[in-house]
Amino acid sequence: DLSSGINAEWPLRPGENAVTKDKHSVLLGDIGAKGQDIVYKYATDSSLNIKKYGESLYDNIVLLCPSVNAFGNGISTADFTEFVDNGGNLVIAASKDVGDPIRELAAEVGIELDDEGTSVIDHMNYDSADEGYHNLIVGKGFAAPSIITGPNPKPVLFRGVGMAADPDNSLVIDILHASSTAYSHAPDKDILEYPLAIGNNVLLVSGMQARNNARVVVFGSIEMLSDEFYGRKISIHGSETVASGNRDFVSNVLSWSFRLSGNLRYSGVKHNKVGEAPQDEAYRITDDVEYSITIEEALNGKWVPFKANDVQLEFVRIDPFVRATLKPDTSGNFRVQFKVPDVYGVYQFKVDYDRVGYTHLYSSSQVSVRPFLHTEYERFIASAYPYYASAFSMMGGLIVFSFVYLYHKDSTKKEKSTDCDSALIPLL
Repeated sequence: DLSSGINAEWPLRPGENAVTKDKHSVLLGDIGAKGQDIVYKYATDSSLNIKKYGESLYDNIVLLCPSVNAFGNGISTADFTEFVDNGGNLVIAASKDVGDPIRELAAEVGIELDDEGTSVIDHMNYDSADEGYHNLIVGKGFAAPSIITGPNPKPVLFRGVGMAADPDNSLVIDILHASSTAYSHAPDKDILEYPLAIGNNVLLVSGMQARNNARVVVFGSIEMLSDEFYGRKISIHGSETVASGNRDFVSNVLSWSFRLSGNLRYSGVKHNKVGEAPQDEAYRITDDVEYSITIEEALNGKWVPFKANDVQLEFVRIDPFVRATLKPDTSGNFRVQFKVPDVYGVYQFKVDYDRVGYTHLYSSSQVSVRPFLHTEYERFIASAYPYYASAFSMMGGLIVFSFVYLYHKDSTKKEKSTDCDSALIPLL
């Protein structure tokens, strides 16, 4: 048995025996062709180690030791889970003779392997070279995105143990599952209990991407990684013979697990008022703002512009006030223009891109949004014209009233004098 670790920076990798190495020479050659420096060690080697001075020695570890009962040098399941927690990638190959360490390690990432001695059985989709147990099955249930499986994957040969995903673990990815007529059980025993999984719930290859973007892949069959299965032909019930797609499928899955594909990074985050230079100062309510970010994807060892039309920007103050789709160009620059809400406060420009098969991309920039200054309000607002008219009409009415009140005089009639008033009163 062999455990193999791969590191693009350190020329190290934990090991295998000569038989395992010979049976998987094409696999190991493909891994080396991906630019990985490889070192082999026995899984039971007393000098086996995956970290030194608290730092991981490897970027990636491949375990080709399904039946190992204990790792050398006291390495335990907790050491491998710590490796994943620190950002390392892990590939595990299992078989019908899977040992407890591999079973426990798979369980740590939300994948349950069936009991030792069991296999995936399919009485409808088995290869014509099957030996009568119907456990040499043809896998066609590719469920993961093409970034993991590759475009248009071909059917693959599988002979190994079945798996089931933990329903409470949302991080588990169904990469390849069995057909609806398959089930997991010991081929030479009667079915007395309900199997671990049946139909499409039987996982043949599964994965998990942790929240720190570390990736874990579990192959239920170490044979599907062998030179023999790479070069075999597939025929179901005497149908037309086709070449197996094992090599291309495994190569694409390994590239994904090593983060050579589906790996995103961002740079060049800018935001500014439309037509002005980028700045980090406060914006004013109702300003027209432009936001841009550059996103790149790792492809064949190189960073190339990322192509997608579902990247969104959120302008958040507790809850999103604006959600807009970023428009990409050919150089990987994503940009959008929008109007700042008419509510002042502290906001964030937030890009949170989380898609199956891609690393989680998160960018956040905090800005303040202020209200209008007193000198920035409009002097005359169209909607207030009725109020303006009312005020001026009152002023005009007051002027007219004042003019009338001050300068208007009622006409008076002259009174006629009476005889009594004009008569002289004699004095006696």
